[in-house]
Amino acid sequence: MALDSWLLTQHLQEQHPPTLRFYTWKPATISLGYHQHQWSAGWQQLRWQDVPLEVVRRPTGGRAVLHQGDLTYAVVTSGLAAGRLQAYKTICEFLIQGWRSLGVPLRYGQAGRSYARQANCFGTATGADLVLVDGSKLIGSAQLRRGSGVLQHGSMPLLTDAALFQQVFEGTSTLPTLPLTLPKEAIIETVMTALIAAASECFAANLQVQPLSDSEWEAVLSHSGEWKVKSEA
Repeated sequence: MALDSWLLTQHLQEQHPPTLRFYTWKPATISLGYHQHQWSAGWQQLRWQDVPLEVVRRPTGGRAVLHQGDLTYAVVTSGLAAGRLQAYKTICEFLIQGWRSLGVPLRYGQAGRSYARQANCFGTATGADLVLVDGSKLIGSAQLRRGSGVLQHGSMPLLTDAALFQQVFEGTSTLPTLPLTLPKEAIIETVMTALIAAASECFAANLQVQPLSDSEWEAVLSHSGEWKVKSEA
């Protein structure tokens, strides 16, 4: 996520083109929304596969997300509509179209008044989130806007361990049932391939893989907006 933030800065300085990224997490991590002030103090004592869970703060808003077995996407771009919700819908179209190509229809959520009391991103769905036909949330998204630039990223719990999820969020919600009949080892690659194809069509973009140079990685580390949360809870 530090790289996401750096890419937005570079894009605003016209040093980097609009970007689409996908990534997974190791070790397992809980990310807090930038403005989130309530969460469980016990999260920093949790372990996954004998490794402590990291707790970090995102550059974007929203509520806590467990990053274990999930696929995270990030879009960095500019020149979108001024309205936040319309900007979400412009970007989310590639997610809707990509999942539709896999036979999975999605629609936007509708958060109730309980959203402000939730510590868990997947405990409720706003108009910026995408849900399955049964109403369960499949993709939670959040934005950071700077001038004309937008960073939007989100999480899809494709292979998240249900027991760990329940341990973290203490039964406040359940994981969505993924309607895909694929071997576990093929799920992430299949979803990424479908979403990349959809993004190319939706954004009329010629997407190209562009690794970072050593000097760019050094710049990302010095820019880093990701840090452990130790004493704020």
